[in-house]
Amino acid sequence: MLLPNLNIGIIEAGCDEAGRGCLAGSVYAAAVILPPDFKNDLLNDSKQLTEHQRYQLREVIEREALAWAVGIVTPEEIDKINILNASFLAMHRAIDQLKVRPEHLLIDGNRFHKYGDLPHTTIVKGDGKYLSIAAASILAKTYRDDYMNALHQEYPFYDWSKNKGYPTKKHREAIREHGTTPYHRMTFNLLGENPQLSLKFE
Repeated sequence: MLLPNLNIGIIEAGCDEAGRGCLAGSVYAAAVILPPDFKNDLLNDSKQLTEHQRYQLREVIEREALAWAVGIVTPEEIDKINILNASFLAMHRAIDQLKVRPEHLLIDGNRFHKYGDLPHTTIVKGDGKYLSIAAASILAKTYRDDYMNALHQEYPFYDWSKNKGYPTKKHREAIREHGTTPYHRMTFNLLGENPQLSLKFE
């Protein structure tokens, strides 16, 4: 059973990211403020749900949340500031867009860069503990999946419609054969065990 919030009586936003471990594509994050009485038996960590369930829940979250927003950090920015900082920046960009100002932030994970003067609490595996973080994980995941599916149409060799940019064997074999794209994160170990193996640049 996921908990509604950490602090009773104050406006809390849950935050989570998607795409941190990928070789290609932007990193996405979402921030969600749910009503205090929000209940949904299906809502859980996005990784525990089917694709259909995630998209079904996205509609519920967008309809019933007091506020929600998605933040994006591009591969170029990731290469400049590193993926950890990019994940925090994506969360900040999501919080920037919330139409309701939260009084406290619930962050999935164990680290975070403070957002202005707002207090925050980091929670390891928080997407499996708090409803608002679970909701944020679903929005971040589904919006990023939509984005990677669109990129797949542009670069079908890399199998992004299935691997979503994660380092699968097929993805790395495609990098070896076809080189990189403008969407690859060039500071990442794109080829795995053989990072210098005939990597072509576009």
